[in-house]
Amino acid sequence: MTLAFIAVFADPKGVDPIGLMLGASGVVLVVLSILVVASCLVWLIWFLKSAQIGRLLSTHHAFEKATASTERASDLIALAIAHKSAPGARVVLELAKRHHQRHLTSELLMAVARRAIASEQQRSMALMPTLSSIASAAPFIGLFGTVWGIMDAFLRIGVEKSASLPVVAPAIGEALIATAFGLVAAIPATIGFNYVDKRIGDLLDELTASAEVWVETLIADPGDGGVPLARGRG
Repeated sequence: MTLAFIAVFADPKGVDPIGLMLGASGVVLVVLSILVVASCLVWLIWFLKSAQIGRLLSTHHAFEKATASTERASDLIALAIAHKSAPGARVVLELAKRHHQRHLTSELLMAVARRAIASEQQRSMALMPTLSSIASAAPFIGLFGTVWGIMDAFLRIGVEKSASLPVVAPAIGEALIATAFGLVAAIPATIGFNYVDKRIGDLLDELTASAEVWVETLIADPGDGGVPLARGRG
């Protein structure tokens, strides 16, 4: 094990992170394994969330384009049914459940819209707490491995009565690579979280702005367009 770490550091081509990880042992090896899994999870979540938010924004924009010139409530509800995978369409469908009620007010419909938008927020925020947790915890997990490696180095110095490279290289190498792996997991997690969170915020802002228009459309045209839908979905 000692020779393996010395060889890694002595390699003129540079430090080999994979070699250092495979040469680790005990607690540090467990820490590195956790960080590798966390790092892979970060990229998987980033990919899945980017695809999800991209799809939600695309369907929402298509629904907004389709309803841009809609003046009748019945037409708006019909388009919502046709674009039911769009976040905005789901908001309209929730509003349509109230459309048949007497003495309907814009305040009531806006309250319903806000509740529907909150449901869309919960849907779009899935897996985001995991990404945030990795971003905040990974450096400390790596730091734990670093502290353990440094303690191991001092113990070896005490046992061997020497601070030569063959004595301290394995423990110091484990300590440093644990810090590096923690940053490798935390930095993409932080960037990914901020990127996806910004796109989610954009989607929610668009939904909130559009909901005001949909509410006014439904209030201006009380008609019977919402009756079948409200009864069928109630």
